[in-house]
Amino acid sequence: MYQKILVAVDGSDTSKQALNEAVRVAAMTHGKVHAVYVVDQAALFPYAGYYDPVAMIDAFRRDGRIALDDASARFAAAGISGEAELVETESVSEDVAHCLHRCAQRFGAELAVMGTHGRRGMQRAILGSVAERFVRLSECPVLLVRMDDTDAKAPAQE
Repeated sequence: MYQKILVAVDGSDTSKQALNEAVRVAAMTHGKVHAVYVVDQAALFPYAGYYDPVAMIDAFRRDGRIALDDASARFAAAGISGEAELVETESVSEDVAHCLHRCAQRFGAELAVMGTHGRRGMQRAILGSVAERFVRLSECPVLLVRMDDTDAKAPAQE
């Protein structure tokens, strides 16, 4: 059961919670986790003319390597098998959800795990949801780890 687990990471608190869930499932099933960080080329367009696109892509890649190094460290600490991969959207028309779907198919994922920010109303409609689009595309079960925007701002309990 769930021997091949794909987890989307982006360095956010929500994706770290999703990574923790993927590690827990893999520990129970003796499965392998494949952490994926997507560099989205389309994210550059709103900033065209203001920033050097090469520098921005390099910054996205550095952020990705940091998130993936964290994932690899979590795999080692939990004693599970895992690998980390930085991928880039193939064109400006491919969104993150479709890129993740392509990775899940290539990996043969039996379970995908990803975070969702729990946005509602207009904020959700304007921002869209990678998780929602991915769920619609996915051919395997998807475990969504939800973090409300209020959860991220709440002080830690002692």
